[in-house]
Amino acid sequence: MKIAMLGAGDFGTALGGVLEGNGHDVSYYDPALVGSDLSRTVEGADFIVLCVPSGVVMDVVSKIPKDVPMIVTTKGIMDIGVFSEFSDWMVMSGPGYADDVKAKHDTIMTVTDDRIARLFACNYMSFDYTDDRKGVLLCGSLKNIYAIGAGYRNLICNSPEWKEYIRMAVSEMKAILQANGAKADTVYLACGVKDLELTCRLPSRNYEYGMKLANDSSYESNKTVEGVSALDAVKNGDIEIPDGVLIFDSIMDLRR
Repeated sequence: MKIAMLGAGDFGTALGGVLEGNGHDVSYYDPALVGSDLSRTVEGADFIVLCVPSGVVMDVVSKIPKDVPMIVTTKGIMDIGVFSEFSDWMVMSGPGYADDVKAKHDTIMTVTDDRIARLFACNYMSFDYTDDRKGVLLCGSLKNIYAIGAGYRNLICNSPEWKEYIRMAVSEMKAILQANGAKADTVYLACGVKDLELTCRLPSRNYEYGMKLANDSSYESNKTVEGVSALDAVKNGDIEIPDGVLIFDSIMDLRR
Protein backbone atom coordinates (compact mmCIF):
# COMPACT_ATOMS: atom_id res chain seq x y z
CA MET A 1 0.00 0.00 0.00
CA LYS A 2 1.00 3.61 -0.49
CA ILE A 3 1.19 5.49 2.81
CA ALA A 4 1.55 9.26 3.08
CA MET A 5 3.48 10.08 6.27
CA LEU A 6 2.75 13.69 7.19
CA GLY A 7 5.60 14.50 9.52
CA ALA A 8 9.22 13.54 8.96
CA GLY A 9 10.60 14.14 12.42
CA ASP A 10 11.97 11.45 14.71
CA PHE A 11 8.63 9.77 15.39
CA GLY A 12 7.31 10.10 11.85
CA THR A 13 10.42 8.45 10.40
CA ALA A 14 10.30 5.79 13.12
CA LEU A 15 6.71 4.88 12.23
CA GLY A 16 7.55 5.11 8.55
CA GLY A 17 10.36 2.63 9.10
CA VAL A 18 7.90 0.12 10.57
CA LEU A 19 5.63 0.51 7.55
CA GLU A 20 8.53 0.21 5.12
CA GLY A 21 9.68 -2.92 6.92
CA ASN A 22 6.21 -4.34 6.32
CA GLY A 23 6.57 -3.74 2.60
CA HIS A 24 4.55 -0.55 2.24
CA ASP A 25 5.50 2.36 0.00
CA VAL A 26 5.95 5.37 2.30
CA SER A 27 6.27 8.97 1.12
CA TYR A 28 7.08 11.77 3.58
CA TYR A 29 5.99 15.37 4.00
CA ASP A 30 7.92 17.66 6.34
CA PRO A 31 6.13 20.95 7.14
CA ALA A 32 9.41 22.42 8.38
CA LEU A 33 11.28 21.67 5.15
CA VAL A 34 11.13 24.23 2.35
CA GLY A 35 10.12 22.54 -0.87
CA SER A 36 8.37 19.59 0.75
CA ASP A 37 5.25 19.02 -1.38
CA LEU A 38 2.13 18.09 0.58
CA SER A 39 -0.14 17.55 -2.42
CA ARG A 40 2.40 15.27 -4.10
CA THR A 41 2.90 13.29 -0.89
CA VAL A 42 -0.80 12.48 -0.46
CA GLU A 43 -1.50 11.88 -4.15
CA GLY A 44 -2.73 8.32 -4.67
CA ALA A 45 -2.28 7.40 -0.99
CA ASP A 46 -4.22 4.47 0.45
CA PHE A 47 -3.71 5.81 3.99
CA ILE A 48 -2.54 9.10 5.46
CA VAL A 49 -0.64 9.08 8.76
CA LEU A 50 -0.81 12.42 10.58
CA CYS A 51 2.36 12.83 12.64
CA VAL A 52 3.05 16.57 12.54
CA PRO A 53 3.39 18.78 15.65
CA SER A 54 -0.01 19.74 17.04
CA GLY A 55 0.62 23.40 16.28
CA VAL A 56 0.47 22.82 12.53
CA VAL A 57 -2.34 20.23 12.46
CA MET A 58 -5.05 22.72 11.49
CA ASP A 59 -3.06 24.03 8.54
CA VAL A 60 -2.13 20.55 7.29
CA VAL A 61 -5.57 18.93 7.57
CA SER A 62 -7.16 21.82 5.70
CA LYS A 63 -5.09 20.90 2.64
CA ILE A 64 -5.43 17.12 2.39
CA PRO A 65 -8.14 14.84 0.95
CA LYS A 66 -11.05 14.18 3.30
CA ASP A 67 -11.96 10.78 1.80
CA VAL A 68 -8.65 8.96 2.36
CA PRO A 69 -8.45 6.93 5.61
CA MET A 70 -6.33 8.86 8.09
CA ILE A 71 -4.42 7.60 11.13
CA VAL A 72 -3.82 10.33 13.70
CA THR A 73 -0.63 9.84 15.73
CA THR A 74 -0.06 13.49 16.69
CA LYS A 75 -0.26 14.05 20.43
CA GLY A 76 -1.66 17.29 21.77
CA ILE A 77 -4.99 17.42 19.94
CA MET A 78 -7.96 18.02 22.22
CA ASP A 79 -10.73 19.09 19.87
CA ILE A 80 -11.91 16.23 17.62
CA GLY A 81 -13.89 18.78 15.66
CA VAL A 82 -10.66 19.26 13.71
CA PHE A 83 -11.54 16.04 11.89
CA SER A 84 -15.26 16.63 11.38
CA GLU A 85 -14.90 16.78 7.59
CA PHE A 86 -13.03 13.48 7.35
CA SER A 87 -15.08 10.43 6.43
CA ASP A 88 -12.68 7.88 7.95
CA TRP A 89 -10.19 8.73 10.68
CA MET A 90 -8.68 6.72 13.50
CA VAL A 91 -6.10 7.17 16.24
CA MET A 92 -2.91 5.45 17.37
CA SER A 93 -1.14 6.56 20.54
CA GLY A 94 0.92 5.08 23.33
CA PRO A 95 4.28 4.88 25.09
CA GLY A 96 7.48 4.61 23.13
CA TYR A 97 10.15 7.03 22.06
CA ALA A 98 11.21 7.23 18.43
CA ASP A 99 14.61 5.73 19.26
CA ASP A 100 12.91 2.73 20.89
CA VAL A 101 10.80 2.09 17.80
CA LYS A 102 13.80 2.47 15.51
CA ALA A 103 15.77 0.07 17.71
CA LYS A 104 12.87 -2.40 17.49
CA HIS A 105 12.28 -2.48 21.22
CA ASP A 106 8.96 -3.94 22.35
CA THR A 107 6.30 -1.23 22.03
CA ILE A 108 2.59 -1.29 22.78
CA MET A 109 0.17 1.21 21.24
CA THR A 110 -3.53 1.89 21.63
CA VAL A 111 -5.45 1.87 18.36
CA THR A 112 -9.06 2.67 17.55
CA ASP A 113 -9.24 0.52 14.40
CA ASP A 114 -7.79 -2.90 13.64
CA ARG A 115 -6.61 -1.68 10.23
CA ILE A 116 -3.87 0.20 12.07
CA ALA A 117 -2.66 -3.01 13.70
CA ARG A 118 -2.61 -4.77 10.33
CA LEU A 119 -0.48 -2.01 8.81
CA PHE A 120 2.01 -1.77 11.68
CA ALA A 121 2.02 -5.37 12.94
CA CYS A 122 5.52 -6.75 13.49
CA ASN A 123 7.35 -8.79 16.10
CA TYR A 124 8.09 -5.78 18.33
CA MET A 125 4.76 -3.90 18.05
CA SER A 126 1.62 -4.92 19.95
CA PHE A 127 -1.72 -3.19 20.38
CA ASP A 128 -4.70 -2.71 22.64
CA TYR A 129 -8.04 -1.48 21.31
CA THR A 130 -10.82 0.98 22.02
CA ASP A 131 -13.43 2.83 19.97
CA ASP A 132 -12.88 5.94 22.13
CA ARG A 133 -11.08 8.25 19.71
CA LYS A 134 -11.64 11.31 21.87
CA GLY A 135 -10.32 9.56 24.97
CA VAL A 136 -7.15 8.41 23.22
CA LEU A 137 -6.47 11.93 21.92
CA LEU A 138 -7.13 13.46 25.34
CA CYS A 139 -4.78 11.01 27.04
CA GLY A 140 -2.05 11.94 24.57
CA SER A 141 -2.47 15.62 25.52
CA LEU A 142 -3.03 15.31 29.25
CA LYS A 143 -0.04 13.08 29.96
CA ASN A 144 2.25 15.77 28.56
CA ILE A 145 0.75 18.34 30.91
CA TYR A 146 1.25 16.07 33.90
CA ALA A 147 4.83 15.40 32.76
CA ILE A 148 5.56 19.12 33.03
CA GLY A 149 4.26 19.02 36.60
CA ALA A 150 6.39 15.97 37.43
CA GLY A 151 9.49 17.70 36.09
CA TYR A 152 8.69 20.90 37.98
CA ARG A 153 8.54 18.85 41.18
CA ASN A 154 11.72 16.98 40.17
CA LEU A 155 10.04 13.68 40.98
CA ILE A 156 12.34 10.67 40.75
CA CYS A 157 10.96 7.76 38.76
CA ASN A 158 9.60 4.93 40.94
CA SER A 159 10.07 6.88 44.17
CA PRO A 160 7.09 6.85 46.56
CA GLU A 161 6.37 10.49 45.67
CA TRP A 162 6.45 9.72 41.94
CA LYS A 163 4.14 6.72 42.36
CA GLU A 164 1.65 8.81 44.33
CA TYR A 165 1.80 11.54 41.69
CA ILE A 166 1.04 8.99 38.96
CA ARG A 167 -1.85 7.58 40.99
CA MET A 168 -3.38 11.02 41.48
CA ALA A 169 -2.77 11.99 37.84
CA VAL A 170 -4.58 8.88 36.63
CA SER A 171 -7.54 9.69 38.88
CA GLU A 172 -7.67 13.25 37.57
CA MET A 173 -7.32 12.15 33.94
CA LYS A 174 -10.33 9.85 34.42
CA ALA A 175 -12.37 12.76 35.70
CA ILE A 176 -11.31 14.99 32.79
CA LEU A 177 -12.08 12.30 30.20
CA GLN A 178 -15.52 11.73 31.70
CA ALA A 179 -16.26 15.47 31.83
CA ASN A 180 -15.56 15.66 28.10
CA GLY A 181 -17.70 12.74 26.99
CA ALA A 182 -14.87 10.23 26.67
CA LYS A 183 -14.59 6.88 28.44
CA ALA A 184 -12.89 7.18 31.82
CA ASP A 185 -11.39 3.68 31.59
CA THR A 186 -9.45 4.61 28.45
CA VAL A 187 -6.82 5.94 30.86
CA TYR A 188 -5.94 2.34 31.75
CA LEU A 189 -4.91 1.52 28.19
CA ALA A 190 -1.39 2.00 26.81
CA CYS A 191 -2.29 5.51 25.63
CA GLY A 192 -3.05 6.47 29.23
CA VAL A 193 -1.20 5.20 32.27
CA LYS A 194 1.69 3.54 30.39
CA ASP A 195 2.37 6.67 28.35
CA LEU A 196 1.96 8.82 31.46
CA GLU A 197 4.57 6.76 33.32
CA LEU A 198 6.98 6.97 30.39
CA THR A 199 6.58 10.73 30.00
CA CYS A 200 6.82 11.68 33.68
CA ARG A 201 10.57 11.03 33.71
CA LEU A 202 13.69 11.89 31.79
CA PRO A 203 14.44 12.00 28.88
CA SER A 204 10.89 13.27 28.26
CA ARG A 205 11.01 16.76 26.73
CA ASN A 206 7.95 17.77 28.75
CA TYR A 207 9.51 16.59 32.01
CA GLU A 208 12.73 18.44 31.16
CA TYR A 209 10.75 21.58 30.40
CA GLY A 210 9.13 21.39 33.86
CA MET A 211 12.53 21.01 35.51
CA LYS A 212 13.87 24.11 33.76
CA LEU A 213 10.72 26.06 34.50
CA ALA A 214 11.24 25.39 38.21
CA ASN A 215 14.61 27.16 38.01
CA ASP A 216 13.49 29.95 35.67
CA SER A 217 9.83 30.98 35.66
CA SER A 218 10.28 32.73 32.29
CA TYR A 219 11.91 29.76 30.58
CA GLU A 220 10.79 29.04 27.02
CA SER A 221 12.12 26.07 25.07
CA ASN A 222 13.29 26.46 21.47
CA LYS A 223 11.99 22.95 20.78
CA THR A 224 8.45 21.66 20.38
CA VAL A 225 7.03 20.93 23.85
CA GLU A 226 3.57 19.47 23.29
CA GLY A 227 2.57 19.94 26.93
CA VAL A 228 2.88 23.71 26.54
CA SER A 229 0.62 23.67 23.49
CA ALA A 230 -1.84 21.49 25.42
CA LEU A 231 -1.90 23.94 28.32
CA ASP A 232 -2.59 26.79 25.91
CA ALA A 233 -5.44 24.77 24.38
CA VAL A 234 -6.97 24.28 27.83
CA LYS A 235 -6.75 28.03 28.45
CA ASN A 236 -8.52 28.57 25.14
CA GLY A 237 -11.41 26.48 26.41
CA ASP A 238 -10.87 23.48 24.11
CA ILE A 239 -11.91 21.07 26.89
CA GLU A 240 -13.91 21.08 30.11
CA ILE A 241 -11.90 20.90 33.33
CA PRO A 242 -13.92 19.59 36.28
CA ASP A 243 -13.54 20.81 39.84
CA GLY A 244 -11.16 18.99 42.15
CA VAL A 245 -8.27 18.27 39.76
CA LEU A 246 -5.72 19.78 42.10
CA ILE A 247 -2.50 18.70 40.38
CA PHE A 248 -3.81 19.82 37.01
CA ASP A 249 -4.85 23.21 38.39
CA SER A 250 -1.42 23.70 39.97
CA ILE A 251 0.28 23.04 36.61
CA MET A 252 -2.05 25.52 34.93
CA ASP A 253 -0.86 28.13 37.43
CA LEU A 254 2.72 27.65 36.17
CA ARG A 255 1.77 29.12 32.80
CA ARG A 256 -0.37 32.05 33.92
